[in-house]
Amino acid sequence: MEFEHILYEKRDRIAYVTLNRPSQLNALHPDGNREVREAFTDFRDDDDVLVAILSGAGERAFCAGNDLKYMAEHGKPGEPYPDAHLYPFGGITEDFTCWKPIIGAVHGYALGGGFELALACDLIVATEDARFGLPEARVGLVASGGGPHRIVRQAPLNIAMGILLSGKPITAEEAHRWGLVNEVVATKADLMPTAERWANDIMEAAPLSVRAMKQVALEGLESTLDIAINREYSEFRKARDSEDFVEGPKAFAAKRKPVWKGK
Repeated sequence: MEFEHILYEKRDRIAYVTLNRPSQLNALHPDGNREVREAFTDFRDDDDVLVAILSGAGERAFCAGNDLKYMAEHGKPGEPYPDAHLYPFGGITEDFTCWKPIIGAVHGYALGGGFELALACDLIVATEDARFGLPEARVGLVASGGGPHRIVRQAPLNIAMGILLSGKPITAEEAHRWGLVNEVVATKADLMPTAERWANDIMEAAPLSVRAMKQVALEGLESTLDIAINREYSEFRKARDSEDFVEGPKAFAAKRKPVWKGK
């Protein structure tokens, strides 16, 4: 697959998606949204890759959100961002189901849609200089990539509302304190090795079980506790009916490392 605005590679069962518009602080426009969508669709559908890491090229930003210069030229009244009806912002912020884990590796600015894209990941590793925020109201816009809905689910309500209503960014340390970031590292040089460590830790587990855990946790949020516990989940059923469901206890009993087949 060839892309103009992102980098995409797969190695050691990890998919790497890198936003690659550093001169625009990796701000996204319709072609960028489409390419991210295509890359993550390929990741989702490829049985040989188990975890994805999303990052941004350059030294200054993970993603500065919507490309406002492009929007000023091509935006239309009533449209949250150009071609919003064709591609969700960042490709994965809505209308995208993927039960494989996605890790956000964030440095520099993660603002507006960039923060929304990070919130769409399952885990976030960030550098000390990372800044997270939803400043849309400060420029007369409204966050429309799922940010208001995700952040009130992931952070204490008053903290989330402060971020939404003030539009002021928070530091990586603050984001970590409030549970929005899993780990903070000193520099960008530490970022990818740390994200890869998380990916490798995840890949120690049975892949079907990992996907089931993600689905059960996220879809269960939509229900009351009793309903969530007792409802049916497609990925749980796949894991339960798999060879790995038998292999795990056998390996534990034999005191050996399990050999996962993903089936």
